[in-house]
Amino acid sequence: MTFSHVNRRLHLYLALTLLPWFLMYGASSVPFAHTAFFEARDARRGLPMWTVRYERPLDVPLPDSDPASMRQFGRRVLDEGGIHPTTFGVYRQSPTQINIYAYSFWRSTQVLCFTDRHLVRAEDRRFRWDQFLTGMHARGGFEQQGALVSSWSVVVDLVQIGILLWIASGLIMWWELGSHRQWGLVALIAGIVSFVVFVVRL
Repeated sequence: MTFSHVNRRLHLYLALTLLPWFLMYGASSVPFAHTAFFEARDARRGLPMWTVRYERPLDVPLPDSDPASMRQFGRRVLDEGGIHPTTFGVYRQSPTQINIYAYSFWRSTQVLCFTDRHLVRAEDRRFRWDQFLTGMHARGGFEQQGALVSSWSVVVDLVQIGILLWIASGLIMWWELGSHRQWGLVALIAGIVSFVVFVVRL
C-alpha cells in the first residue's frame, strides 16, 4: 500500500470519525453569531430566562480570595442546596456578592450569595437549544474534577489534532491531483486572503 492510499484512507476515516464534532461546532456557530435574534425571540414571547429554585440563609463560612478557597466555598454551597452539577465555577461579582454557576449540557443553575445579607438564592435557567449548542462548543479545559469531565476535554484535544490531520491529508490529496492543482490553488489563496484581511482589519 502506497503513501497515497494511506493518506486517502486517513482522510476518509477521519472525516467519518469527526462527523459529529464537525456538525456540533458548525451548528453551534449559528447561535454564537446570532445571539441577539434568540434573545429577541424570547423577549417577544415573554419567556423568563431564570426561575427561582430557593432562597435560604447563607450558613457557609465566607471564603478567602484565593481560587482554592472559592471553589471549596462553591462546592459546600451547592451541596447544601442539593445541586450536583458536572461542572461549576465561582467568581466574586462584587464585594458583597459571590456567584456560583453550575451547569451541564442539559441544565444550568446560578447561585447568588449575598454576603452582606447572608442570603443565598438559586435560579434555574430555562433550557434552550441555542445555549445547549454553544455550551458544547465552549466546554473544555481540565479545571474541573471527575473522570467523565476530563475525558470530554481529552477527546476535544484529540478532535483538534484530528482536524489538523484531516486538513493536512486534504492538502496532500489536492497536490497529488495535478489536473485540479490550479483551481485548488485559487481556492486556497482566496481563503487565506479573506482570512488575513479580517484578522488585520477587525
